[in-house]
Amino acid sequence: MRSPRTSEGASPMLEPASAPPPDFTVLIPTYNEQENVAELLRRLVAALSPRHDGGPVPRLLFVDDSTDLTPVLLREAAADCPLPITVLHRETPEGGLGGAVVAGLREATGAWAVVMDADLQHPPALVPELVAAGRSGQADLVVASRYAQGGSRQGLSGAYRLVVSGASTLLAKLLFPRELHRISDPMSGFFAVRLAAVEPMALRPLGYKILMELAVRSRPRRVAEVPYRFGERFAGESKSTVREGLRFLRHLAVLRLSTPGGRAIAFALVGLSGVLPNLGLLRLLTSGAGMHYLPAEVLANQGALLWNFALLELTVFRDRRTRHWASRAGRFWLLGNADLLLRVPLLALLVGGLGMGVLWATALSLVVSFAVRFLIAERSIYLPQRVPTPTSATT
Repeated sequence: MRSPRTSEGASPMLEPASAPPPDFTVLIPTYNEQENVAELLRRLVAALSPRHDGGPVPRLLFVDDSTDLTPVLLREAAADCPLPITVLHRETPEGGLGGAVVAGLREATGAWAVVMDADLQHPPALVPELVAAGRSGQADLVVASRYAQGGSRQGLSGAYRLVVSGASTLLAKLLFPRELHRISDPMSGFFAVRLAAVEPMALRPLGYKILMELAVRSRPRRVAEVPYRFGERFAGESKSTVREGLRFLRHLAVLRLSTPGGRAIAFALVGLSGVLPNLGLLRLLTSGAGMHYLPAEVLANQGALLWNFALLELTVFRDRRTRHWASRAGRFWLLGNADLLLRVPLLALLVGGLGMGVLWATALSLVVSFAVRFLIAERSIYLPQRVPTPTSATT
């Protein structure tokens, strides 16, 4: 079990030092929820009635990015709350709501963490059922789903939010069919996760769709769902904005490029885009400068390589630039020019040795060349960043 740790901006642990280890952690990211705090705690206490036999009880962990009185009210309420409460106030809200959840997962104790919002659209009464479903089904992830039979999206106000929610869900499932095929509601912010099944240091959230991030990067082996009715916000205003929508689209792109399949597709598209600068330079050198087409093609190929290298650095392998830039550039240049040494003999073998047509042989040689170039780039030029091993502070 992980040892509790504190971070900059964290309040001290508010539960008694003699309290037994928590049964599970309820993780609640908050941002300016001062109007909801009292009612949220009342419903959580009602749903998670403390045991009278001295056994473990759930722990409430609030990761707060507020600029209002939310952290003050939480700390004041902790004095009289029968449930142990910890407040982690972040002075710098890195990663938005998703980043708050990751910070909470690093601090969570017990076997499970239940993630929920503070606006009471996620019913606190369902928290014990999520944990029970995970334990009984030996699941790693239990999602409270609005789309499972018996669930409802009735708390989404207006046709606009309904359309946006449905379109976001459809887009996510189209982009990640394998990772999300067992999750009917990947946009849900209400779920329980077995702490042993997730490594928080490997998560890189952007915005508030942390479940999708967790499902794609952590790949939980066993997933269960519990239907629920998405309620209306108790007080305050929704944090869903156009800006958050744009962050969601960017998050989708980043996640798609985090998988080998996504990087392979993007690698191929970048390679195809290099045809245009290659042809443009070739025409300029032959027609404009009167150069012979063979040396002109060699020079044009260098221009295309520079184009491809710049695009790959800015897009596909943006998060995998672990080697020095000179090492990456040199390796990529060697790879690009060695491509001809591979394709010419292969083409000769396919046409002369196997009797294959020139067009089909050229297409096959390009496919083989692409696969080889991608594997070398993936495993020799752009190496993944190492996930640091978290260290627990002594308590």
